[in-house]
Amino acid sequence: MGEFKKKDDVNMQGWKAIEEAVEKLYGGEPIQIEHYGVLMPWRLGGNDPLDGISIFDGGEYYHFVTFGLSELYEKETKDPDYSGFGFEFTVKLKKSCVEDEEGELRCMAGILQALARISYKEGDIFAPNEYIYTGQTAGMDAGQKSAITGFITKEDELGEIMTPNGKLQFVQVIGATDAELKMLVDKKMTVAELAEKIGTDLTDYGRKSVI
Repeated sequence: MGEFKKKDDVNMQGWKAIEEAVEKLYGGEPIQIEHYGVLMPWRLGGNDPLDGISIFDGGEYYHFVTFGLSELYEKETKDPDYSGFGFEFTVKLKKSCVEDEEGELRCMAGILQALARISYKEGDIFAPNEYIYTGQTAGMDAGQKSAITGFITKEDELGEIMTPNGKLQFVQVIGATDAELKMLVDKKMTVAELAEKIGTDLTDYGRKSVI
Protein backbone atom coordinates (compact mmCIF):
# COMPACT_ATOMS: atom_id res chain seq x y z
CA MET A 1 0.00 0.00 0.00
CA GLY A 2 1.10 3.56 -0.70
CA GLU A 3 1.58 6.06 2.08
CA PHE A 4 -0.44 9.24 2.47
CA LYS A 5 1.63 12.40 2.22
CA LYS A 6 1.81 14.48 5.34
CA LYS A 7 0.75 18.11 4.96
CA ASP A 8 4.34 19.22 5.43
CA ASP A 9 5.35 16.99 2.50
CA VAL A 10 2.94 18.55 0.00
CA ASN A 11 4.76 20.20 -2.88
CA MET A 12 3.63 23.85 -2.75
CA GLN A 13 6.11 25.22 -5.30
CA GLY A 14 3.47 27.18 -7.24
CA TRP A 15 1.94 28.68 -4.10
CA LYS A 16 5.37 29.70 -2.81
CA ALA A 17 6.18 31.39 -6.13
CA ILE A 18 3.14 33.67 -5.71
CA GLU A 19 4.09 34.48 -2.12
CA GLU A 20 7.64 35.31 -3.20
CA ALA A 21 6.33 37.69 -5.89
CA VAL A 22 4.24 39.52 -3.28
CA GLU A 23 7.18 39.70 -0.88
CA LYS A 24 9.36 41.15 -3.65
CA LEU A 25 6.75 43.80 -4.45
CA TYR A 26 6.47 44.92 -0.84
CA GLY A 27 10.18 44.74 -0.16
CA GLY A 28 10.13 42.01 2.43
CA GLU A 29 7.41 40.74 4.72
CA PRO A 30 4.03 42.10 3.49
CA ILE A 31 1.29 42.82 6.01
CA GLN A 32 -1.43 40.24 5.41
CA ILE A 33 -4.80 41.52 6.60
CA GLU A 34 -6.76 38.36 5.87
CA HIS A 35 -6.61 35.02 4.09
CA TYR A 36 -9.68 33.15 2.92
CA GLY A 37 -9.15 29.46 2.33
CA VAL A 38 -11.66 26.76 1.39
CA LEU A 39 -12.57 23.60 3.28
CA MET A 40 -13.21 21.62 0.11
CA PRO A 41 -11.27 22.77 -2.97
CA TRP A 42 -12.57 22.33 -6.50
CA ARG A 43 -10.20 19.48 -7.34
CA LEU A 44 -11.73 17.48 -4.48
CA GLY A 45 -15.32 18.18 -5.50
CA GLY A 46 -15.90 21.55 -3.84
CA ASN A 47 -17.68 24.56 -5.32
CA ASP A 48 -14.84 27.07 -4.98
CA PRO A 49 -12.11 26.93 -7.65
CA LEU A 50 -9.65 29.09 -5.74
CA ASP A 51 -7.78 27.37 -2.93
CA GLY A 52 -7.23 30.71 -1.27
CA ILE A 53 -7.37 34.50 -1.50
CA SER A 54 -4.89 36.61 0.44
CA ILE A 55 -5.47 40.30 1.20
CA PHE A 56 -2.43 42.48 1.85
CA ASP A 57 -2.13 46.00 3.20
CA GLY A 58 -1.24 48.25 0.27
CA GLY A 59 -1.50 51.48 2.25
CA GLU A 60 -4.55 53.21 0.81
CA TYR A 61 -5.95 49.96 -0.57
CA TYR A 62 -6.55 46.28 0.18
CA HIS A 63 -4.51 44.20 -2.27
CA PHE A 64 -6.27 40.91 -3.09
CA VAL A 65 -4.24 38.09 -4.68
CA THR A 66 -5.80 34.78 -5.71
CA PHE A 67 -4.32 31.29 -5.41
CA GLY A 68 -5.78 28.64 -7.68
CA LEU A 69 -5.93 29.64 -11.34
CA SER A 70 -2.31 28.60 -11.65
CA GLU A 71 -0.87 25.28 -10.52
CA LEU A 72 -0.15 25.73 -6.83
CA TYR A 73 1.33 22.34 -6.16
CA GLU A 74 2.89 19.82 -8.53
CA LYS A 75 2.78 20.27 -12.32
CA GLU A 76 -0.38 18.61 -13.66
CA THR A 77 -1.15 20.09 -17.09
CA LYS A 78 0.67 19.05 -20.25
CA ASP A 79 1.53 22.61 -21.29
CA PRO A 80 5.12 23.20 -20.13
CA ASP A 81 4.99 26.94 -20.80
CA TYR A 82 2.11 27.99 -18.55
CA SER A 83 1.11 27.24 -14.99
CA GLY A 84 -2.53 26.13 -15.05
CA PHE A 85 -4.60 28.84 -16.75
CA GLY A 86 -1.50 31.02 -16.74
CA PHE A 87 -2.82 33.81 -14.53
CA GLU A 88 -4.07 34.84 -11.11
CA PHE A 89 -6.48 37.68 -10.30
CA THR A 90 -5.68 40.71 -8.18
CA VAL A 91 -7.77 43.66 -6.99
CA LYS A 92 -6.82 46.89 -5.24
CA LEU A 93 -9.90 47.92 -3.26
CA LYS A 94 -9.72 51.51 -1.99
CA LYS A 95 -9.91 51.56 1.81
CA SER A 96 -11.62 54.93 2.19
CA CYS A 97 -14.73 53.69 0.38
CA VAL A 98 -15.14 50.73 2.77
CA GLU A 99 -17.34 51.06 5.86
CA ASP A 100 -17.68 47.39 6.82
CA GLU A 101 -14.21 45.91 6.34
CA GLU A 102 -15.08 42.27 6.97
CA GLY A 103 -18.22 42.45 4.86
CA GLU A 104 -16.50 44.05 1.88
CA LEU A 105 -13.46 41.76 2.03
CA ARG A 106 -15.71 38.71 2.02
CA CYS A 107 -17.84 40.18 -0.76
CA MET A 108 -14.83 40.80 -3.01
CA ALA A 109 -13.47 37.34 -2.25
CA GLY A 110 -16.82 35.93 -3.41
CA ILE A 111 -16.60 37.95 -6.63
CA LEU A 112 -13.13 36.60 -7.34
CA GLN A 113 -14.34 33.03 -6.76
CA ALA A 114 -17.19 33.69 -9.22
CA LEU A 115 -14.79 35.00 -11.87
CA ALA A 116 -12.46 32.04 -11.35
CA ARG A 117 -15.44 29.71 -11.73
CA ILE A 118 -15.88 31.02 -15.29
CA SER A 119 -12.37 29.88 -16.16
CA TYR A 120 -12.88 26.48 -14.56
CA LYS A 121 -16.26 25.88 -16.21
CA GLU A 122 -15.80 27.58 -19.59
CA GLY A 123 -12.03 27.52 -19.96
CA ASP A 124 -11.89 31.31 -20.36
CA ILE A 125 -8.50 32.96 -19.97
CA PHE A 126 -8.59 36.50 -18.58
CA ALA A 127 -5.91 38.88 -19.82
CA PRO A 128 -5.03 42.59 -19.50
CA ASN A 129 -6.93 45.22 -21.54
CA GLU A 130 -10.24 43.38 -21.46
CA TYR A 131 -13.57 44.17 -19.83
CA ILE A 132 -15.98 42.10 -17.77
CA TYR A 133 -19.56 43.22 -18.37
CA THR A 134 -22.06 41.67 -15.98
CA GLY A 135 -25.22 43.40 -17.20
CA GLN A 136 -26.25 44.07 -13.62
CA THR A 137 -27.24 47.52 -12.41
CA ALA A 138 -26.87 46.91 -8.67
CA GLY A 139 -23.48 47.72 -7.20
CA MET A 140 -20.94 44.94 -6.65
CA ASP A 141 -20.27 46.11 -3.09
CA ALA A 142 -21.79 44.25 -0.16
CA GLY A 143 -24.59 46.83 0.25
CA GLN A 144 -25.18 47.07 -3.53
CA LYS A 145 -25.08 50.86 -3.27
CA SER A 146 -22.07 51.53 -5.49
CA ALA A 147 -22.13 52.48 -9.16
CA ILE A 148 -19.46 49.81 -9.79
CA THR A 149 -21.03 46.86 -11.63
CA GLY A 150 -18.15 45.21 -13.53
CA PHE A 151 -14.47 45.47 -14.38
CA ILE A 152 -11.76 46.32 -16.82
CA THR A 153 -8.40 44.55 -16.60
CA LYS A 154 -4.71 45.40 -16.66
CA GLU A 155 -1.49 43.69 -15.67
CA ASP A 156 -0.90 44.09 -11.94
CA GLU A 157 2.41 45.56 -10.84
CA LEU A 158 3.24 42.04 -9.66
CA GLY A 159 3.72 41.48 -13.38
CA GLU A 160 4.49 38.12 -14.94
CA ILE A 161 6.65 35.55 -13.19
CA MET A 162 8.18 32.21 -14.07
CA THR A 163 7.23 29.52 -11.59
CA PRO A 164 8.47 25.90 -11.43
CA ASN A 165 5.15 25.02 -13.12
CA GLY A 166 5.38 27.60 -15.94
CA LYS A 167 4.58 31.25 -16.61
CA LEU A 168 2.03 33.14 -14.53
CA GLN A 169 0.63 36.64 -15.12
CA PHE A 170 -1.14 38.65 -12.43
CA VAL A 171 -4.27 40.19 -13.97
CA GLN A 172 -5.75 43.08 -12.00
CA VAL A 173 -9.46 43.81 -12.25
CA ILE A 174 -10.53 47.45 -11.82
CA GLY A 175 -14.10 48.42 -10.96
CA ALA A 176 -16.13 50.10 -13.73
CA THR A 177 -19.68 51.44 -13.90
CA ASP A 178 -22.49 50.18 -16.12
CA ALA A 179 -22.34 53.32 -18.29
CA GLU A 180 -18.58 52.93 -18.75
CA LEU A 181 -18.86 49.25 -19.63
CA LYS A 182 -21.64 49.90 -22.15
CA MET A 183 -19.30 52.25 -23.99
CA LEU A 184 -16.88 49.33 -24.33
CA VAL A 185 -19.61 46.90 -25.38
CA ASP A 186 -20.78 49.36 -28.06
CA LYS A 187 -17.17 49.89 -29.19
CA LYS A 188 -17.38 53.63 -28.56
CA MET A 189 -14.27 53.51 -26.42
CA THR A 190 -11.32 51.19 -25.85
CA VAL A 191 -10.29 49.74 -22.51
CA ALA A 192 -7.11 51.83 -22.61
CA GLU A 193 -9.11 55.01 -23.20
CA LEU A 194 -11.48 54.22 -20.34
CA ALA A 195 -8.58 53.39 -18.01
CA GLU A 196 -7.06 56.78 -18.77
CA LYS A 197 -10.36 58.53 -18.02
CA ILE A 198 -10.77 56.67 -14.72
CA GLY A 199 -7.24 57.72 -13.83
CA THR A 200 -6.59 55.13 -11.12
CA ASP A 201 -6.17 51.38 -10.88
CA LEU A 202 -7.96 51.27 -7.53
CA THR A 203 -11.47 49.85 -7.37
CA ASP A 204 -13.33 52.69 -5.69
CA TYR A 205 -16.91 51.94 -4.65
CA GLY A 206 -17.40 55.63 -3.93
CA ARG A 207 -16.58 57.06 -7.34
CA LYS A 208 -19.06 58.26 -9.94
CA SER A 209 -19.06 57.29 -13.61
CA VAL A 210 -16.59 59.16 -15.82
CA ILE A 211 -19.00 58.85 -18.77
